[in-house]
Order: sequence, then structure tokens, then C-alpha cells
Amino acid sequence: MNLTRSLIVAETRDWIGTPYRHQASLKGVGCDCLGLVRGVWRAVVGEEPERTPPYAPDWAEAASGEPLADAAARHLIPIDRTAFATGDVLLFRWRAHLPAKHAAIVTGPETMAHAHDGAAVTEVAIAPWWRRRLAYAFRFPGMTD
Repeated sequence: MNLTRSLIVAETRDWIGTPYRHQASLKGVGCDCLGLVRGVWRAVVGEEPERTPPYAPDWAEAASGEPLADAAARHLIPIDRTAFATGDVLLFRWRAHLPAKHAAIVTGPETMAHAHDGAAVTEVAIAPWWRRRLAYAFRFPGMTD
């Protein structure tokens, strides 16, 4: 199967409406923001490359370094955070002094899909609020377009 941006976006949009469930990654059943990326990876790339360790909802506040970004860099291709396109993965930090903690997948020139506590997976505008918090961008490996 050729991995294309349109394939990633179509799979991501299939997750819209999946309820938020911390640490979950099952389409239509439940996921968190990382679970969305993991589920899309499984659908478009294959088996997950590493097991995700258990994590508390406040893991970033207690973490040192950039554990989410480091994990992403082991399996995704880092790109300039201002050069993202559809199908790319974005990581956000809530505050400047905290590690990146939130993930989303770009679904259009100005939109992304993500999961957050208290809401189902949704597609939203990449508004200025999000752009100010954008810390990292990554591309899926093996993309052909």
C-alpha cells in the first residue's frame, strides 16, 4: 500500500466522534490524543514500533526533557514546525516551560483532528491559539506524496 497524505487524512477523519478515553487507542471506542496517532499509524503503516508505557494524565507536568517529542522522533520524520502539511503530526505544549503534551494530525491547510479530555475526536481550525503552542511537527515515514 502506498502511504499518501489523503490516506492518512481519510483514516484520521474516520476517528472523528471516537470518545475520549485516557491511554486508549480504539476507533469508535475510545482514544486520547496519542491514541489517535497510534491508531492511525496502525491503519496506514502497520504494527506499532514500540509499546507505549502507562502514563498519568499529568505526566508532562512531572516529566523532564521532551518524552513525547523524543518518542515521535524515533518513528516519525521531524520537519520544520512551520512547514507542516496535511497528514503530518503536530505536537503542542500548554506552557513554554513544559514539555510538549498534546498531539494532532493535520487534515487540511488550516485544520487538524485531535482528542482531548471531555470531548470526542474532532476536527478543528488550527487557530492562532494552537499555532502559538505548536512545538514540533513530524511526517509519517514512507509517504509517497
